[in-house]
Amino acid sequence: MSTLTPAAHRKATTGPTAQATGTLRRGKSRMDPTRNNTAAGLGAWLLALLFAAPVMWMILTSFHSETDAATNPPSIAANLTLDAYREFFGETSGVSPWPSLINSATASILSTVLVLVLAIPAAYALSIRPVKKWTDVMFFFLSTKMMPVVAAILPLYLFARTVGALDNIWFLILMYTSMNLPIAVWMMRSFLAEVPVEMLEAAQIDGAGLLLTLRKVVAPVAMPGIAATALICFIFSWNELLLARVLTGVVAGTAPVFLTGFVSGQGLFLAKVCAAAVVISLPVLFAGFAAQDKLVQGLSLGAVK
Repeated sequence: MSTLTPAAHRKATTGPTAQATGTLRRGKSRMDPTRNNTAAGLGAWLLALLFAAPVMWMILTSFHSETDAATNPPSIAANLTLDAYREFFGETSGVSPWPSLINSATASILSTVLVLVLAIPAAYALSIRPVKKWTDVMFFFLSTKMMPVVAAILPLYLFARTVGALDNIWFLILMYTSMNLPIAVWMMRSFLAEVPVEMLEAAQIDGAGLLLTLRKVVAPVAMPGIAATALICFIFSWNELLLARVLTGVVAGTAPVFLTGFVSGQGLFLAKVCAAAVVISLPVLFAGFAAQDKLVQGLSLGAVK
């Protein structure tokens, strides 16, 4: 049983030892966040290096000869050469990649424009002017992405052959538009939901119609979201292979289809494939860097209330 008086107990709990213990605990609590941040930073750098390593290895391999690229284990210090890039651009093979690159750019850009033209009014109707049972409509858009492309490729091929649309860039643009439209509507709905209703009411009072409201009021406010949606649709269209491989040929072949042409059952092709992958990846990288500020704003739009 304690014999300390209340005054002595208060003195013991507030003495130099207790003060030193409290100071040490507060010091440790202040140091823990720093250590946690450092560990999180190192982990992020390691994860980034882990994801960047294959890309850097692909770039390095593209500057090697086919013999050096096929060695096992790979030779990092092998001589560098541009033979793979000369092969890609047709200096030795005589096959130019420019028609395929132009086809990819045409299909990706035009399909992205069509997707935005259709997705923005649809998202406006589902967010700012919601219709009845709009959740069912959104689920319908999402359900169209649940069926794998492989399951629909045969009907699409038969339809394209019947109407004479095989190896036609406009039919490929239509396919890319239908492929990206559901995800664009989903993204644009979340972005347009952040547009202040007061601005729309003010435009309505001033007599602005739907098209004028979309062009002068909604579009400037939601421009980061529109840029993010456009970039994602462009990337999906540029990287698409299966539809282009089955539905196109010599005339409307895209860049990914041209890349697969370097894969052969005979001979060495690793350096040429890496060089083709590097060149074909550049437009997407340039588009990402050009729109990175809008992309960050758009992807973070609506994240903080």
